[in-house]
Amino acid sequence: MAIKQFEFKNHKIFEYTLAGRKLIVETGKMAQLANGSALIKYGDTAILATATASEKPRDGIDFLPLSVDYEERLYAVGKIPGSFMKREGRPSEKAILTSRVIDRPIRPLFPKDLRNDVVLSLLVLSVDQDNSPEIAGMIGASIALTISDIPWNGPIGGVFVGLCNGEIVLNPTAAEREISDLELTVAASKEKVVMIEAGGNEVPDDIMYNAIMAAHEEIKPLIDFINKIKTEVGKEKFGYESAEVDHDLYDKIKAFAANDVKFALDTDDKTVREERLLGVYEKVFEYLKTEYPASPEAADFVGENEPMINECMYKLQKEIVRRWLLDEQKRVDGRKMDEIRPLSAEVGLLPRVHGSGMFTRGQTQVLTTATLAPISEQQKLDGLDEEEVKRYMHHYNMPGYSTGEAKASRGAGRREIGHGALAERSLIPVLPSIEEFPYAIRTVSEVISSNGSTSQASVCGSTLALMDAGVPIKTPVAGISCGLITENERWMTMIDIQGLEDFFGDMDFKVAGTHKGITSIQMDLKIDGLTPEIIKKAFEVTQAGRIMILDEVMLKCIDKPKPDVSEYAPKMITTKIAVDKIREVIGTGGKVIQKIVADTGAKIDIEDDGTVFIAAVDKAAGYKALEMINAIAIDPKEGDIFHGKVTGILSGIGCFVEYLPGKEGMVHISRLANRRVEKVEDVVKIGDEFDVMYMGINPKGKTDLSKKDADNAKNKNNK
Repeated sequence: MAIKQFEFKNHKIFEYTLAGRKLIVETGKMAQLANGSALIKYGDTAILATATASEKPRDGIDFLPLSVDYEERLYAVGKIPGSFMKREGRPSEKAILTSRVIDRPIRPLFPKDLRNDVVLSLLVLSVDQDNSPEIAGMIGASIALTISDIPWNGPIGGVFVGLCNGEIVLNPTAAEREISDLELTVAASKEKVVMIEAGGNEVPDDIMYNAIMAAHEEIKPLIDFINKIKTEVGKEKFGYESAEVDHDLYDKIKAFAANDVKFALDTDDKTVREERLLGVYEKVFEYLKTEYPASPEAADFVGENEPMINECMYKLQKEIVRRWLLDEQKRVDGRKMDEIRPLSAEVGLLPRVHGSGMFTRGQTQVLTTATLAPISEQQKLDGLDEEEVKRYMHHYNMPGYSTGEAKASRGAGRREIGHGALAERSLIPVLPSIEEFPYAIRTVSEVISSNGSTSQASVCGSTLALMDAGVPIKTPVAGISCGLITENERWMTMIDIQGLEDFFGDMDFKVAGTHKGITSIQMDLKIDGLTPEIIKKAFEVTQAGRIMILDEVMLKCIDKPKPDVSEYAPKMITTKIAVDKIREVIGTGGKVIQKIVADTGAKIDIEDDGTVFIAAVDKAAGYKALEMINAIAIDPKEGDIFHGKVTGILSGIGCFVEYLPGKEGMVHISRLANRRVEKVEDVVKIGDEFDVMYMGINPKGKTDLSKKDADNAKNKNNK
């Protein structure tokens, strides 16, 4: 049987230097049944990027059905999954966040009327910690779409930016990221910035702006490189069925209902607005039934065209809101463009939780709780990077009732995970170190009412809850969002956008920070990008907004963290013992440490370096555990006194006393009392507790103790 060697006739390799390191793109070899595919290698990091699309549009939807799946494989870093099944399960939180970061810059560049299913899959094959797989994945997604036949108005490029010792560093190495004050991801086209995601250690606004501009300059030649690949191997884009609204139907609805829609929208109360709009929809349906009556010859027009009618009504609302903003500088709730909705901040709402805070901005309201726990309860991570544990956790929940919907809870989705991570990132720079505050910390933000910018309300609520819990944060953090409306060359920004302005606007630019600088940014766009002028303006309005929220609301509610943690929170005590004493403190089979826990009720965790964390709701119990641990870890000296317990009796000789957990010594009959003792049992019995003095190690290698000398020392001190 003859075997013919397979030839990859279309295999091509392209090379580029990105931020001083080689980027290699291979096409025509892997995943050739996808609409577009490329293998991306950045250093030793390798990503297989594929883009596929359905042949026909999905019926009955008014959005682009795009899915971005960033798929981690632990073999990429030489690990076997730690789960019972030993295979990867649901995506990690990091993978979900990376999928969102890649989705956001790509989605606005698809045609607005495309309804074909599009799936981007980014399979992580190998990871070099110095070369970010997230950036390789973003570039790979852009290349796969660009060379595919799927309609898309790219390409884009992406880079990661650090700030090391005050210097901007592009695509920093793992070592540089360790010392960086900035974690910034920027995606851009040749002309505009399309995505910003950042976490910063109170980075000043002007430095953040400069870092974004430096990233864009690095991306511009990368776009030329991707276009070169497209020229050589790109496919012609396929035609598709447009999902544009019926213009004649839209004009008819607009002429009939425009004034009613304007009246319905013109209120600051979301509930009132929705009630009014419901009435307008009913009037429109009745009107269209008279315009297009059903008959044996004609179908029920409204029933058959309800999705298109709803699309026309959505477009009408959008046009009205945008015209108000652009032409009249009018907002639906009557605010000025730089005016924030009414605010409220409260703390200490819940008596038994360790800390609580509620932040209200208009009809957006978030209740956040803070929980303190021993360090051993920090989250363990099983991912592709070198981070193994997470000490601070923020979780965000947005139930149906927060928007007035009768919707059952189905757990946290990608949006909830993303918003939780954004608030978490916002607070990390101001948290105390483990040495200063040896706790694992969890905050949970419950969105109990939502009308825009709940993620930034979560930032404010978390700050309040942490301060109420007695967490000594370095400085408070507040968050605010900036919106945008554009039309050709015209554009305008507005502070603190509510839901309607988010739905019908072009941008949600969320910035959290302190008086000193920025701790996080997340930018969502519906247009093809931002110019430097718009970015600069967004920084100006969000800086003024967050400082006003801090000074006028939050700090007037609570101006500094409470001096002590809640009476219901565990009290943490930290000590350090010699590494060679760890075994003695733990004891054979854990018997010693288990006895300390049983006797005191404290929770004890010991690190490999000898650091000991003791947690106890009763502070006295914690110090009792500390005393017992120190007694074991410190070699006793002659004359030291310990409180012991009789564990055994040798008639006529003496008794055994456990003077430290797991350590016993002998009290000879002659050292039981200041008088002659005929029988040991006349003085002590098993279970008796009393003080003993450590007398040293006898020639047989055993520990000698004395009750008599301990009593004499105590009597002398009392005198």
